[in-house]
Amino acid sequence: MASNSAITQALETDIWVKATWEEFLNLAEDSAWEKGKFYYYQEHMRVEMSPVGPLHARHNSIIPYVVILFATLRNIRVVQFANASFRKAGIREFQPDLAYYIGSDLRVPPNDSNSPVDLDEYDPPNLVIEIGASSFNDDLGSKRLLYENAGISEYWVERANTREVFAFAINNGGSGRIQESRVLPGLEIALVEEALNRSQTQDDGEINRWLIQIFSQG
Repeated sequence: MASNSAITQALETDIWVKATWEEFLNLAEDSAWEKGKFYYYQEHMRVEMSPVGPLHARHNSIIPYVVILFATLRNIRVVQFANASFRKAGIREFQPDLAYYIGSDLRVPPNDSNSPVDLDEYDPPNLVIEIGASSFNDDLGSKRLLYENAGISEYWVERANTREVFAFAINNGGSGRIQESRVLPGLEIALVEEALNRSQTQDDGEINRWLIQIFSQG
């Protein structure tokens, strides 16, 4: 079993580290890492310190406009969680930038607790989104494998510095790239990218008015 000091040293290099579930919980509950995003999969853990700059923050606001407005105007039930932790005790934990429960047939966790969502009691979200620059390769690699085995239906990865969105439909433990959302039928991934590109020159009101116009035509 690795010591906490060895695990901490390795985590500071931003890599996956072999750890027991108990070691993972000890660090996840340590106030020194309270600003971190925690992942646990196949007896390995990773902690990412959340970006604080405008690039990540801006994109973390634009994508929800697209998802929420599309669902609203198409009368689709949607519940959003930002930076929430989802836990299958002893097996896995993930803390995506954005997570959505879409449709009326899912057990959605209430918003009356700050504890990680218990996936033994509630369903996992069916759309998960990661926004990454330095973490992009891991978002497409180990995290993608994690989500393939976590019961997620659809996974989007945005490469923040180029504003590209890679969307994957997940089925039977595998994933394949898609150009149109399956959980939000009719929403083209290219439109998500266009909204991100517009954020370079337009304010939120302009982007939302454009989205409403586009979505109202469908």
